[in-house]
Amino acid sequence: MAVRVTFLGSGDAFSASGRHQAGYLVRDGHTSVLLDIGSSTLGSMKQHGVDPASVDLILISHLHGDHFSGLPFLFLQYIYEQRRQRPLHIAGPPGTEERVWALFRAVYRDLAAEPLPFPVHFTEMAPGAPVSFDAVHVDPFRVPHQEKDVSLALRVSLAGRSVLYSGDSGWTEALIEHSDTDLFICECSFFETRVAIHLDYPRLAENRSRFGAKRMILTHLGREVHERRSEVEIEMATDGLAVEI
Repeated sequence: MAVRVTFLGSGDAFSASGRHQAGYLVRDGHTSVLLDIGSSTLGSMKQHGVDPASVDLILISHLHGDHFSGLPFLFLQYIYEQRRQRPLHIAGPPGTEERVWALFRAVYRDLAAEPLPFPVHFTEMAPGAPVSFDAVHVDPFRVPHQEKDVSLALRVSLAGRSVLYSGDSGWTEALIEHSDTDLFICECSFFETRVAIHLDYPRLAENRSRFGAKRMILTHLGREVHERRSEVEIEMATDGLAVEI
C-alpha cells in the first residue's frame, strides 16, 4: 500500500521566503500521522486541501515553537469548526504534555480552563525506545539540537513503508545509521554557516552517498539555502509538495 507524505511546511522558524513552519502529514488509507505542527500548520492544511479532522496521531520532534506551537489552533478547530469526539494522540519528548497545556493556557486561558470535548492522550518518547501506536511504529533517537531538553529524530514505519524525519539536528552519524528508509525528510537550515545544532547543505552534500534512503528531501530551509538554491543538487521541499512512497 502506498503511503502519501504531504509537506505542509518547509520553512524554518523565521518562515524564510514565506514558507510555513514545520509540519509533515504521513498517511496510508487508514491512518494519518502529523510530524510536528508549527504555528502555521493549520492554515497550510486548509490551503493545501488537507482535512484537519483526519489527523489521528501527532509526533513532536522537540519543544521549540516552530515545531509544536500550532497545537492550540488545532484544538480550536476541533472545538468550534469540526467538533471532535474521537481521541487525539500526541507523542513527544519528555515534558511534552506539560508544555502543551502550558502553551494552551498562555494563548487561550479561559478556554483551557474547560475540558476539551475530545480525549487527548500523551505518550512520552524516550531516545532509543521504540514505541507503537496501533499500526504506526516509531523509533526515536536523540539528535544534537538542544543541550538540556531532548530533541528527537523519528524513524516512522506504517503500511510497509518507512520515513526518517531528522527534526532539527546538527550533524550526527545516527542519521546515517537510521537512514535505510523509503524517504528521508532532512532539515537544511544553512548554506555557508556551520553550527553544531543545525545542518548545512555542504555537509549534507558531502555525505549524500552515505545515506541509505531511496529518496531524500531537504526541508526547514533557511534564508541562505533559498539565496543559493541554484547550487543545491539534493531535492528541496516546497509547501504543499506531496509524494508517494
